[in-house]
Amino acid sequence: MLLTHSYWPEHSPPQRRWSSLTREFQKAGWDVDVVAPVAHYPNGRRDLPRHQAGYAFKSQTGPHGEKIRRVPYLRHLGKSPVARLVDQLYSAVLSVPAGLMVQRPDAIVATAPSLPTLAAGYVLSKLRRVPFVVEMRDAWPDLARDARLVRGSVKSLVERVVEFLQLRADMVVTVTEGFAEILRARGLKNVMTVSNGLDLKAVPFLEPPTLQRDVFHALYLGNHGKSQRLDVLIRAAAMLGDGFHLTLVGHGTSRPQLVKLARDLDAPVSFYPSLQGQAVLNKYRDADTCVVSLRDDWKSFEATVPSKTYEVLAIGRHVTAIVRGEAERIIVEAKGGDVVAATPEAVARLWRDLARNRERLAAGRSGREWVKNHADYAQLGRRYVAGISRLVGGNSSDIAEGPRVDTQR
Repeated sequence: MLLTHSYWPEHSPPQRRWSSLTREFQKAGWDVDVVAPVAHYPNGRRDLPRHQAGYAFKSQTGPHGEKIRRVPYLRHLGKSPVARLVDQLYSAVLSVPAGLMVQRPDAIVATAPSLPTLAAGYVLSKLRRVPFVVEMRDAWPDLARDARLVRGSVKSLVERVVEFLQLRADMVVTVTEGFAEILRARGLKNVMTVSNGLDLKAVPFLEPPTLQRDVFHALYLGNHGKSQRLDVLIRAAAMLGDGFHLTLVGHGTSRPQLVKLARDLDAPVSFYPSLQGQAVLNKYRDADTCVVSLRDDWKSFEATVPSKTYEVLAIGRHVTAIVRGEAERIIVEAKGGDVVAATPEAVARLWRDLARNRERLAAGRSGREWVKNHADYAQLGRRYVAGISRLVGGNSSDIAEGPRVDTQR
């Protein structure tokens, strides 16, 4: 059983990850029950037709044959963190009776960063008497302190709750090895890394940009929040002026301030809402470099990898990487682009040099090969299956040829 705050047919990071993993679970012969709210991400309201979004406390069949049990949600505007938390708490509480309405599972997986969802998974695992798997897709609780959601030297309620759930989980799954090592150092014994990734077969490889072009195009796709520090990109674009253009695609809490900043600086920046399918591919094709960015003053981000990293590497575009730690290591190892400091001056300097030496934009296939070997969901799914199989004592012979499970007991 999977508990998540966002699932198909929504377009979100947990949806992309778990739609692919669920497919691999089904291929291994597993039945998957998903408990998730009626689809309302990211706007806080139901934009999809009712038959697609689902009905509260009724079953719905997913794209891979999984059974989805929907729970109610609280309508909100999607911008206030408090409103989102209240919505997640409401849905998480109702996930407990919904989880009791389906056949008893062999294991329960609850995925963060929705902390109420983790708590609901823990309660359900006790009621159903089955192993509990906590999936930490962000570096909680470290991220909460870096983001100043908690302050002071005394542990906050958030930190205590997260650590309580992590310590009582039968297995904790992280998406980076760096955070797995942090958790092991804190005393957790059964920690496994199953990184984010993508379905490589569904991602085309693009030929490098032309060597002759009047305007240099930089592209960012993803969340527009304070974690990304996208103001650095806008200030860099403003410093460069004519001959350069920055495109920002996505949504997030910082977007209104970013739009205002670009206007105030008269920066060559275009904003687009979240795009899907061919529209995203067109943006990639038009880009000279693609940005992955995390602010460099939060220590927890040293053990964080932006999920878009794998897509940009696979598609073959040069990466402007404003990252540290594990994400920096991946870019360097994959030979996918340039790692640069999180300052407007450093970014502007790099883009100016790339515009003058456009042959550097030919990233080659090394990034795609790295993704094939480390971040293809066909491989990651087999790793997850093996880990849960060992946890419940099941027979994992059907995936015996898969990669070694990185876990310690």
